[in-house]
Amino acid sequence: MAEDPIFDTHAHLIADDDVAYPPSPMRGTTHVTQMNYTATAEWLIDRMDRNGVGKACIVQRGHVYGYDNSYIIDSGRKYSDRFVPVVILDAQDPETPAKYRDMVLNHGVRGLRFAQTHFEFFDTAWMNSPNAMECWRTAAELGTPVAIIFFRRHLSWGLPALKFIAEYLPSLKIIVDHIGTPHTLSNPEKARYVAAGLDSSMPPPPDFGIADTISIFEGLPNISFKFTEINMERLADQKAEPAAFIRRLADVFGADRLMWGSDLGQSEWPYEEKAAAARRAAAQLGPDERRAFLYETAERLYER
Repeated sequence: MAEDPIFDTHAHLIADDDVAYPPSPMRGTTHVTQMNYTATAEWLIDRMDRNGVGKACIVQRGHVYGYDNSYIIDSGRKYSDRFVPVVILDAQDPETPAKYRDMVLNHGVRGLRFAQTHFEFFDTAWMNSPNAMECWRTAAELGTPVAIIFFRRHLSWGLPALKFIAEYLPSLKIIVDHIGTPHTLSNPEKARYVAAGLDSSMPPPPDFGIADTISIFEGLPNISFKFTEINMERLADQKAEPAAFIRRLADVFGADRLMWGSDLGQSEWPYEEKAAAARRAAAQLGPDERRAFLYETAERLYER
């Protein structure tokens, strides 16, 4: 399977020039993450070439750059044959729909991402306020996907809210980052769970908690799912086989609704290990399913 090409749908770039690309906060925050490493566009392309990765979505690293998407837009413009820029914008800002439309039409942007900014916030305005709904409608009109990331503790009300949006806008392409089962729990969020005395255990195979979470999307083909290294780490916690998880997801939703992302720029695993792990995760898929998971689903959703 080493020859299978890959489309990396979740690579966060970290610039090596914090004067040209300074850190910036997101809504409701003053903190920005100060990185002690970089992941530049040129570095990523080199690693992609070494590991059979044809294309990558370069996804705004919100907790570093906030809503200033300059680095990924500049990188996407410079390497338009390899990169697909996916921006993060403030869905509650009434100027966002016009900003996003301009980014898509004039600056090479091909996707939008929404993210809750606080583990302790329990509202859904960040994703379904009147202003946010206008953002979703704009993306649907432009034909570009919207990715969305949830904190694990917000899944019980965030996923039903997303179901309404998917039903309301059936032409909209939606991607649930980090799958949307409890395996969406990142290492920093897991640490917060432990500190707060919350249960951070993972649902076991064979269902992996799908029935209690993302099964509500089974009849909504406009929703797809992104499998990343966050999920790998949580599966490793329970000594579960990633290939069994992917097989189960494919059985429920079809492999043509699944894709892989490295989570480069957050997870620090070497890129060659990430790419190899992606191919191993496809081990229980048939040839057509494997091609969909590793490349073709992303290619279809992010087609220019």
